Amino acid sequence: MTITNLLIKYKSIIAYAFFGVCTTLVNLATYWLCFHVLRLQNVPSAILAWFFAVSFAFITNKLWVFESKSFAAGVFWIELVKFYAYRIGTGILEVAMIWLAVDILHWHAMLWKFISLAVIIVLQFIGSKFWIFVSGRANSAAGKPADNYNEETELECDNE
Repeated sequence: MTITNLLIKYKSIIAYAFFGVCTTLVNLATYWLCFHVLRLQNVPSAILAWFFAVSFAFITNKLWVFESKSFAAGVFWIELVKFYAYRIGTGILEVAMIWLAVDILHWHAMLWKFISLAVIIVLQFIGSKFWIFVSGRANSAAGKPADNYNEETELECDNE
């Protein structure tokens, strides 16, 4: 296999990794801005950072990782709710894994932080690919345009 073939074959995994790094940067930058510049308390800063990071991840995962191009209200809102619910669920799972491994079993904290992150990343990829962004991909593959699509808009964008 050539490098081009490998890139095509693993496109969604590569895009997921790239945007995962970007999502982490959004999280860190938002936290820093809220905590150090705006002088918000730690917990509100962390919550806002999580919210902005998950919102960024939703958009990038929807459009570029899993190529769910439909913005039909039914598809968009279902994907959005599923995405946030899944991220909350995996966040709870991560905390539970860390609690069990570190607080109960007294295993190495950083090692289990990395192990839990690896598990969560894999679960989030699988959940996004096979549960969250299924409808939008199906509509895109079937050639169904988003509700807000029209040819005049496309022509205007092409002429600019």
